[in-house]
Amino acid sequence: MLKSLFHALYNCSTESEIDELITKESNLSNPTNWHPIGHNESNFSIIENQQSNPIAALVEKVTNSIDAILMKKCLEKGINPKDKMAPKSMEEAIDLFFPDNKNWDLNTFRRNQAENIQIIADGPTKQSSIIIYDNGEGQHPQDFENTFLSLMRGNKNEIHFVQGKYNMGGSGAIVFCGTKGYQLIGSKKFDGSGNFGFTLIREHPLSKIELETKKNTWYEYLKIDDQIPEFHISELELKLLNRTFKTGTIIKMYSYQMKGISGFAQDLNQSLNEFLFKPVLPVFTIDTKERYPNNKVLETTVYGLQRRLEEEKDYVEDWFSEEYENNLFGKMKVTCYVFKAKQEGKTVKETKADIQRRYFKNNMSVLFSMNGQVHGHYTSEFITRSLKLNLLKNYLLINVECTKMKYEFRKDLFMASRDRLKNGAKAEELRDYLRKKLAKSKLDDINKRRKDSIGLESEDTSDLIKSFAKNLSKDSELFKLIQNTLKLEEKRIEKPDKKETKGRPEKEQKPFKPERFPSFFKLQYKANNPIPVPIGGEKTLRFETDVEDHYFDRTDEPGDLQISILKVKRTDNRGGDQQGSEKEPGELLNIIKSSPDRGTIKITFNPDVELRQGDEVEIEASLKGAGDETFQEIVFLKIVDPEQKKETAPKEDEDYSNIGLPELVKVSRDQWDEVESHGISMNHDTVMSPVASGDVLEKIYVNIDSKVFLNHRKKLTNGDQIIVAQKRYIAAVYFHSLFLYMITKKKNYRLSLSIENNDEEITIDDYIRDVFDSYYSDFLLNFGMEQLIGSLED
Repeated sequence: MLKSLFHALYNCSTESEIDELITKESNLSNPTNWHPIGHNESNFSIIENQQSNPIAALVEKVTNSIDAILMKKCLEKGINPKDKMAPKSMEEAIDLFFPDNKNWDLNTFRRNQAENIQIIADGPTKQSSIIIYDNGEGQHPQDFENTFLSLMRGNKNEIHFVQGKYNMGGSGAIVFCGTKGYQLIGSKKFDGSGNFGFTLIREHPLSKIELETKKNTWYEYLKIDDQIPEFHISELELKLLNRTFKTGTIIKMYSYQMKGISGFAQDLNQSLNEFLFKPVLPVFTIDTKERYPNNKVLETTVYGLQRRLEEEKDYVEDWFSEEYENNLFGKMKVTCYVFKAKQEGKTVKETKADIQRRYFKNNMSVLFSMNGQVHGHYTSEFITRSLKLNLLKNYLLINVECTKMKYEFRKDLFMASRDRLKNGAKAEELRDYLRKKLAKSKLDDINKRRKDSIGLESEDTSDLIKSFAKNLSKDSELFKLIQNTLKLEEKRIEKPDKKETKGRPEKEQKPFKPERFPSFFKLQYKANNPIPVPIGGEKTLRFETDVEDHYFDRTDEPGDLQISILKVKRTDNRGGDQQGSEKEPGELLNIIKSSPDRGTIKITFNPDVELRQGDEVEIEASLKGAGDETFQEIVFLKIVDPEQKKETAPKEDEDYSNIGLPELVKVSRDQWDEVESHGISMNHDTVMSPVASGDVLEKIYVNIDSKVFLNHRKKLTNGDQIIVAQKRYIAAVYFHSLFLYMITKKKNYRLSLSIENNDEEITIDDYIRDVFDSYYSDFLLNFGMEQLIGSLED
């Protein structure tokens, strides 16, 4: 009887079918068989106040499945998961329990392992139900109430190699199960002992009396005869891929609410890859022929966004990492991926849409991950507002690896729901730190290359500027607006051209031939020891090697660079010499380690407050090679006086005849491809494209072959009219763009665009570009001031 009930529940495809079944089955319709989760009728606030995104909630289920498999492997080895002998991290657990995990980079091995965690679609495409299966630890029926059905018990708090902690993650997805929270749970212990148990979760339906007395409902689960229903099995046919169910856990979530997810094999897979940046175990996403009969790809593995980024070289132009270590947060690794601005055979608009669909489906540009799972994010607003890299807004993805952060810092950074950052002091400190460090990273060079390599000449704006500024009073409100919004340049002193060095050929750059593993590692320029490092400042040392650029970041056989403090020599009575083992490097020196860049590894040192003038620090830098090979370099640092600030030359009298207006760049049809190759959209529909750094407007590209202007030009009869019309068009577009930009910025408007029911923040330059592409320029050309006044007189 109970087995039939389970199958009846499992075979329901939607919550409406569950509703019908409840009315027919006496065990389900009997109100005395339903009990509040966690034995708490106030559980509504706990369960509802978790993940705000249905995919993030689903990821918590996947994370629980990964934990269950690691727990099973630990128990199979006879190790108590809470014992000192148990692994201290997920990474350590994978190496111990899955010694052949390197083979997962190969498709066959990865698919075999992925069968142990399956996410399966069921039901109609517009009301998809989701089945999650794992071949993990499983639970006895009598333990359900202390595991699956508990809240805030902290069952995994003493187990270091799993992600879960508060026993809340499993309940976060309930609120996205249709409108009534139906979720079926079935499980059997991995060792085959005991029976298969199951229960159904739902939102408690308030009676008429309860509606008058209760403020909120609660979530509850099914017990029959005051026990979790159970029955004996050797195996169950549950439509799993390549197997029957024997032990482990199976969960079905009915009519799961997923916006914008039309198919599991592609759409859900991409979203899961975003939230699972580097999962320790691969996972299967599985759709069915009944749902998508014409889809040839019904089964795909989720193995993290990092691996996708490495493998799909047609999309990623460059990537690098920096490791930070200091006394504030401990250790943190930041990896930046820069996408190509334009793919072959596609326009900038098509490329941007393709990248957005594949990598930014959930509008997450900066990911904060721990053990491979994303715990919070920034949108592209961080890239434009904080880093001021507007050209990279749609082409930059940053992963901040937080696994090795200090616990004290990390606990104040993430919400318990593990899907967003706290709006607290620690989050603000981290944001400011990332802003400062990434602004000086390789990203700055990449951004400059994109801007400077556009080989178009700027239009001479001197006449425009003179005519504009000639009668502009410095006391006018308009001048104040310009002064507060644009950068007013001082009168430029032309620098003399560098003299050519006769007879001296330019130094040729040696070709760099990267190796998979390094064969040497040495300080680039041997300086007199010790090397001075100023208090309050920093010192960057460059080391030569021959290893490939992505050595520290690749998923297959990555390398490592370790910094150790061997000795600290004090200059006063603070204890004389100290051995390095007493202090972690980040407690005395803030350290930044960059990934290799064409044979150069940079290490930056910044003294912490504990070090004083005259202190000497002996540092060892160790670069891992192939196998057990390691390369070491020892350097001596000496803390010296702070660097004196250079005196700035007195400013000359300001000359406001040359106001610091943005450059005007005319673009014709034959130059579109070059502009588009750098991520600036330019086609017949484009009128203008502003380029800004943060909120500072730098250039305005005006398209002289836009459809709007060409249509206007057709009405003109002679060459003089065309010349006058083009000048008028350029001036109108330039100055209207300028003043729209200034006013929008001055008023501190925050702009957003509604895309698929989500509000996406956009920059001022994006907004103005769209305004001009949407008939505004047509209005400027056809309705000048005279025509407008004339129309009023008529």
